[in-house]
Amino acid sequence: MIKKRIIPCLDVKDGSVVKGIQFKGLRKIGNPVDLAKRYNALGADELVFLDISATETGHALMLDVIRQTAKELFIPMTIGGGIQSVEDISTLLGAGADKVSLNSSALRNPQLIKEASEKFGSQCICIALDAKWDEEQQDWFCYTHGGKQATDTRALDWVKQVETLGAGELLVTSMDFDGMQQGFDHKLLRLIQESVNIPVIASGGAGTAAHFSELFSETDVSAGLAASIFHDEDVSIQEVKDLCIKKGVPMRNV
Repeated sequence: MIKKRIIPCLDVKDGSVVKGIQFKGLRKIGNPVDLAKRYNALGADELVFLDISATETGHALMLDVIRQTAKELFIPMTIGGGIQSVEDISTLLGAGADKVSLNSSALRNPQLIKEASEKFGSQCICIALDAKWDEEQQDWFCYTHGGKQATDTRALDWVKQVETLGAGELLVTSMDFDGMQQGFDHKLLRLIQESVNIPVIASGGAGTAAHFSELFSETDVSAGLAASIFHDEDVSIQEVKDLCIKKGVPMRNV
């Protein structure tokens, strides 16, 4: 049985890890390399680095941070933010990333997904989807540029398209639930997971260890991702894993 994964997310802005609520009110958390080392030691199954300032301001790729972190990690590392081309992806993978996460650039140029998956393999290409519910149109839509820019692309249409283009994984963030710590957006996640055959990482809303066990019992997603609760040490990765295992969720123990 495939084991479910617990993934801390490091949102990096101007070289520091930050966190906000619904993509706003960002506060500094700490140094990305130090936090990555800590999570590696605490039993995280993977790490996700998202340079949330890169798409907005055009910052250079975090190559030094990636190289330093790769030397310390024994778990997979996904890098996202500001990736514009196949050349960028090649540079990141060469610096130590195991996977890359594409959002704004993929929506702008869907063929980038196809080109990248053919060159590097689908397993290296994760599509990050920042989805927000539109009350007027009664549907979820994709957002870009760190959740700042709305698009007219419907989330459920987009996930089907990216799978066809060769994406190997989805990182789905519910903007409505992000930072609220009231649980994951099961409805959105179920609809997406039922629409595709590639792994789905759930993001947005984790507040307790129970939220992860509920996520895996209520949906068939492959992984749960969180930031605030792990950064602030409100909940430990071990607590999450202990509860999930107790509830019968297949999971790698530390």
